[in-house]
Amino acid sequence: MEHHLKVYNTLSRKKEIFAPNNPPFVGMYVCGPTVYGDAHLGHARPAINFDLVFRYLMHLGYKVRYVRNITDVGHLEGDADEGEDKIGKKARLEKIEPMEIVQHYTNQYHKLMDRLNVLRPSIEPHASGHIIEQIEMIRKIQDAGFAYEKNGSIYFDIEAYNKKHPYGILSGRKIDELFAYTRELEGQEEKKNSFDFALWKKATPEHLMHWPSPWSEGYPGWHLECSTMGTKYLGDHFDIHGGGLDLQFPHHECEIAQSIAANDKMPVKYWLHNNMITINGQKMGKSLGNAVSLEQFFSGNHDLLDQAYSPMTIRFFILQAHYRSPLDFSNEALQAAEKGLKKLLTAMDSLEKLKSGNKSDSNISELTSKCYAAMDDDFNTPILIAHLFEGVRIINSVKDKKETITANDLKGLKTLMSDFVFEILGLKSEDSGENSQLVEQLMGTILQIRQNARENKDWPTSDLIRDQLAGINIVVKDTNDGPEWGFKE
Repeated sequence: MEHHLKVYNTLSRKKEIFAPNNPPFVGMYVCGPTVYGDAHLGHARPAINFDLVFRYLMHLGYKVRYVRNITDVGHLEGDADEGEDKIGKKARLEKIEPMEIVQHYTNQYHKLMDRLNVLRPSIEPHASGHIIEQIEMIRKIQDAGFAYEKNGSIYFDIEAYNKKHPYGILSGRKIDELFAYTRELEGQEEKKNSFDFALWKKATPEHLMHWPSPWSEGYPGWHLECSTMGTKYLGDHFDIHGGGLDLQFPHHECEIAQSIAANDKMPVKYWLHNNMITINGQKMGKSLGNAVSLEQFFSGNHDLLDQAYSPMTIRFFILQAHYRSPLDFSNEALQAAEKGLKKLLTAMDSLEKLKSGNKSDSNISELTSKCYAAMDDDFNTPILIAHLFEGVRIINSVKDKKETITANDLKGLKTLMSDFVFEILGLKSEDSGENSQLVEQLMGTILQIRQNARENKDWPTSDLIRDQLAGINIVVKDTNDGPEWGFKE
């Protein structure tokens, strides 16, 4: 099947045919977490959305090098180079080494992503492990005339850069607007203009993380790490850069400026941004105090939660929305996702037991084309999921003998549903293999006892078993092929 994948490029503000620089190889860089606190739903969205991109590109046959960084130094409390280092502050408050904070929350992040069935990236570089490369990029920016030194700190000169290259091409910001609306902040006196950003900061005596450099004992600016590590592992012009919409400005805008200043070329071909998760219309985030951690979602231990939600429910909830659309949290939406996921996975179980017939009442080839068309249209998961539920309808109709399906079409349906539900969407059954097998064996025994009662015309015992199972949401159906059971929808 021929594919024409289109992706929405934030840089051009339109959908474009995806044509990687060196097919079948694809280079993709995604901004990862700053590891100083519990991962929350806002962290899960980009991880899951770009996991989907990673999975689909590999499904199409591309060889993807996926780089997702760990920010463990230089991310200050404010994006304008003011405030304390987030990790350093956490370490100071807990009276431990900053790298203990980094290790703890990185380990926790990995465990949570594993539970969400997010594939590990090809490379996961740490900012603190690339100080030498960052110093070298600063030198190149200085040599090009787009940086200046002040009291041991190095700042990117946006005004000088803008005279040769347009600043703001990703976000649509104009330098005149920056002059008009950027406020002066305490501690910004070293800068020529308040909107200039730090490439290297001289460390104050109390600053916990610092390294030697030609300019001072200090640490790199937050924006620099991604330009440096993207270039190191993917080259100075690679295919995809992804991240949350909140990173579009200033972080990604600064990345573009740094990379062009150092390498004299646009660093990325396609910029992809996922939208935010909100609570009552406000962005979810630790700094806003409205974040619900993933652990709290999984346990249900939070005032905003009516119940616990499984990792696959969270994943399905996120995938039900298009990655560029805002997604508002509510218990009602999560509970609807839980029911939908259960229906989908129940149908996947039934699919393995279907029997073929002499004709097909549904067009499986057309359904397959529709599923690929949805994904080829900028990874349109809501449309894809709607098509997959048409597959669920077909499965249930064949199971209930309302439709028939040929052996060839049944094979095609199994491939279609497995590829999209498990391989591309990354969903999976959350029952452990042992527990699932045990339930099957127990239900087999119960249904055999009930069948023996029916054959002996012991209707009270047969009805009692049926009613007791119904009380725990298990439905028993008597068919020509024997009794079947399933969970009540």
